[in-house]
Amino acid sequence: MRSETIAIHGGYDVDPTTKAVAVPIYQTVAYAFDSADHAAALFNLEVEGFRYSRISNPTNAVLERRVAALEGGLEALCVSTGQSAINYAMLNLTELGSNIVSTPQLYGTTHTLFAHVLPSQGVNVRFAESDQPDAIERLIDDKTRGVFCESVANPAGNICDLEAFARVAHNHGVPLIVDNTVATPILLRPIEYGADIVVHSLTKFMGGHGTTLGGIIVDSGRFPWMEHAQRFPMFTQPDLSYHNLVYAEHFKEAAYIARCRSVYLRTTGSVLSPMSAFLLLQGIETVALRVERHVENGRRVAEFLRNDRRVEWVNYAGFPDSPFRTLAQKYLGGRACSLMTFGVKGGFEAGKKFYDALKLFKRLVNLGDAKSLACHPASTTHRQMPVEEQRKAGVGPETIRLSVGIEHIDDIIADLDQALDATESDERSKLLSCRSLISFEER
Repeated sequence: MRSETIAIHGGYDVDPTTKAVAVPIYQTVAYAFDSADHAAALFNLEVEGFRYSRISNPTNAVLERRVAALEGGLEALCVSTGQSAINYAMLNLTELGSNIVSTPQLYGTTHTLFAHVLPSQGVNVRFAESDQPDAIERLIDDKTRGVFCESVANPAGNICDLEAFARVAHNHGVPLIVDNTVATPILLRPIEYGADIVVHSLTKFMGGHGTTLGGIIVDSGRFPWMEHAQRFPMFTQPDLSYHNLVYAEHFKEAAYIARCRSVYLRTTGSVLSPMSAFLLLQGIETVALRVERHVENGRRVAEFLRNDRRVEWVNYAGFPDSPFRTLAQKYLGGRACSLMTFGVKGGFEAGKKFYDALKLFKRLVNLGDAKSLACHPASTTHRQMPVEEQRKAGVGPETIRLSVGIEHIDDIIADLDQALDATESDERSKLLSCRSLISFEER
């Protein structure tokens, strides 16, 4: 099935008991066992089934199967937020004294996790100088457990060369982990270009309506854990916390998600509620249609801003002269995402006036809604980062981030136009006052 069809039908046909066509919400904590032997088999992971909703739930399972199918992966694990997905994805690969290598262009909270939280737990994250493959490769050593990047970075908008990243990672025996939140599997499926693990904040474009938090980890099932047994003993040696289970032997190519579920979701409990899974499934049914409109509206907005004398610069991968044009053609089919940044002439103060004057655009820190959204990253999502780190992440003091929605394009541009007018209001007032004074003196 194509992505548009998978988004509606993937992972579910009809409920076997009631024949319900819509995915039921299994609002239950626990599940009955047929017998003591049945319970033991479930806890031994010998048979499939449900034990407790902190570990798995039938509604959540449909969401996991659907997103795994959209990404072309083998298995998936849904969790409560996108940040939980990134955290679990990293913890599942690392141990005390190991490291992860990452591009510097990251969402602000991901940067905080990597720069401060993981190091406090004994896992170092090495930030490359740039998003170039050779900059990544220079930092990999025998303690490295993975390479991380955002396929389309938020808010920098750079597009990573995933094939080159995968080649570098695999040459050193480590997996490539890609945050595909901004692109979505409608525009890009990183696994097709060599990525091993894909994470999403389902809160964003996948859910699409700004109502529901959620995250997911998708495993390609292709990374050969047994070939790199010394580097990844958590998959290839007995797990003392789970009756000496060896995940790579028991689950074969599905070892990564099985361990993530059994070790991290089961014991630390960043669980997605069944109601949230249901709401996210509703959003995913229309993601292909929404992304199509997002992309077209984003193109029109970028062109408007670039041609406006009140705008200093626009960062948009769809421009013919963009440094990411070739990568956009290769990985996104030439369709740039609807997330972009720009700077208003007049710098920080003019940017504030623009931001405060918006009416249709909502001023908040989410992205990927059906609604058009605006954010000032230096004041919000990246505020905790030093200025030097902000600039590496693609954030300047004047930067405005737009997540262009699916409203009528004329209304979107009209709002941007009137907000840009506000940036000139003071200068216009001063000019009029000056002209009035000159006219009075002449009289």
